[in-house]
Formats: sequence, structure tokens, C-alpha cells
Amino acid sequence: MRLEPRESVALGWQVGAPLLAVIIAMALCSGLILWAGASPLSAWGLLLKGALGSTFALTETLTRATPLIFTGLAVAVAFRAKLWNIGGEGQFYVGACMATWLGTGLITLPAWLMIPFLFLTGALAGGLFLLIPTWLKTQLKADEVVTTLLLNFVVLLVVNWLVFGPWKDPMAMGWPQAAPVIDQAMLPILVPKSSLHLGFILALACALLMWWMMRFTIWGFEIRAVGASLKASTFAGMPVRATIIRTALLSGGLAAMAGVSELCGVKGYLTLDLSPGFGYSGIVVAMLAALHPLGVVLSAIFIAVIYIGADSMSRAINISNYIADVTTAVCLLMVLLAMFLTRYRIRWK
Repeated sequence: MRLEPRESVALGWQVGAPLLAVIIAMALCSGLILWAGASPLSAWGLLLKGALGSTFALTETLTRATPLIFTGLAVAVAFRAKLWNIGGEGQFYVGACMATWLGTGLITLPAWLMIPFLFLTGALAGGLFLLIPTWLKTQLKADEVVTTLLLNFVVLLVVNWLVFGPWKDPMAMGWPQAAPVIDQAMLPILVPKSSLHLGFILALACALLMWWMMRFTIWGFEIRAVGASLKASTFAGMPVRATIIRTALLSGGLAAMAGVSELCGVKGYLTLDLSPGFGYSGIVVAMLAALHPLGVVLSAIFIAVIYIGADSMSRAINISNYIADVTTAVCLLMVLLAMFLTRYRIRWK
């Protein structure tokens, strides 16, 4: 048996292979549901009902998808340039910390100015933070997978110190949390009596902007070229180092915007559990979308449906909601296999 690259891949196969992979993954996970003593059809039906079956359920799903879109875009942009950013979780908290520092009364502006100001400053902070491992990569050849991953724990330790120390809210009755942001910093709610906020619209706008940039601009072409072949890009005279730096600023900024969105749209104050792993989940979202910015939106909603629906399914038929983690992992593995088989064919001798 040997592998050989395919000369061309039909568009239908590029789109259909990941969808087929997800269907196969769901079928495999149905075996676990059967093992738990429940009907797979009933379980998946309850999952969809819990995530999409009512206005409240739908808004909760879209709210959960909002930070996943931001972190998924952050990973997709970085991975396109072969900048392996595994530090989305840390950049998420950098953005949340910046919004807390500026949004709890240090600066007071009208809401129509305060909200863009917090997103811009949060994105700038996240982008500059990612420049640390990017500089280590370009100057010292340090592996950014290691440096970005380890910086996640550094940021979490700093957040832990802040919410237990100088930023601890004296009105929180001893709970480790920062003071809440001012009313002008809170994102407007899109649907009354729900948690769906303006951050979802901003996430969609960022996805469209990233797609346009990657498809129609010189910067986007340079990002794709550097990711395709670093040596060829250097030989062609492209500004490789500047492209990697721009990519880092974009990627870190998008991940930090997820932190600002979650802080100012949902929680209202900084805590150590503000993110249940949005930075790491962004890697899954981006890979399921094959690093396509518009596909990230659908992928993020799909992951949100699984997690929100799994909670409802768990309560209804007494199945552990860890089935959501298993389903997500199996979907990722199947999609990666499908993407591999779209690039290579197996030849049998």
C-alpha cells in the first residue's frame, strides 16, 4: 500500500467529505448511547430539541457559539500561515483582563463608544501578547506550539492572582471575582429575555471580514502563500517575517475579542472560570471547518448544538453529558481523516 497525492479534488468531494465524516462520527457515537441503554434516535432527537427546539434554546446555542466563532477564526487564520497558535485560551483571558481593567470605571464613555473601545483595546492586547511566542519563533526558532501552550497557564495564574488579590470585588461576599464592568460596557441583548448579545453579530462580521481578506487581498494571499511554502514565499520576495507578525496580531486579537465578548455580553465580571475551554475548542472548530472563515461559523454552531443539547439530553434520559466531549473528539478525528483522503489516494500493490 502506498499514498499518492491527488492531482485535483472536485468541489463536491471537498464539501461532502467532511459532512460524511460527521455522519460517520455520529453513527459511531450512537454505539455508546446504545451501550448506555438508550435509543440513539431518541437521544439525538432530545439533543436537537434541547439546542434548537425553542427560542430560548436557540438563543442559548448561538450565545455559546459566539466565543467559539472568535477563537475558531483565530486558529484558522494562524494555521493558514503555519503559525501553530495553541494559546487561544490565554489570549481569551488577556482580552477579558483588558476589558475588566478599562471597563470597570477607569474610562467612562457612552455605550456606542465604550463597546468598540473595549473590543479594539482587547484585540490589541491579545495580538501583542501573541507576538511574544511569535518573536521567539522567528528570532530563536522556538516551537510556538510549546510556548503558546505554556503561556496559557501563565495567564491563568495571573488571573487567579488578580481575582483573589488587587481586583477582588469587595461586594462579592468573598467570591473570587473582579468588580463588574459599568453598564455602558455591557453588550446590548438582541432577543428580549435571552442571553444572545451583540457579540454574535460582531463574530459574524469578523468571519465575513476574514473571508474577504483571505480571498481578495494581498495580505490574505501572503498568509496563504507563507503557509503553503515558506521557502517559495521567501524566494518570491514576500515579506515573510512581516506576514507572520500580521498573522499573529490578527489571531491573538480575534481570540482576545472572544474574551471581551464573553465578559461584556454574558458574565459582566472576570472570574477564573469565565472560559470552559473556548480557546482549546477553537482548534476543533477551525479544523472541522477546514480552516475556512465562513465554515468556522457553521462549525461553531454545530459544536454549540452538541454541548447545549447534551445537557438537555442528559437530564431527560440519564446519559452522561460527557457524550458531547466524545462526539466532538470523534467528529474531529473523522474530519481529519476525510481531509487527508481528499488530498491523497491509497494505491494497493
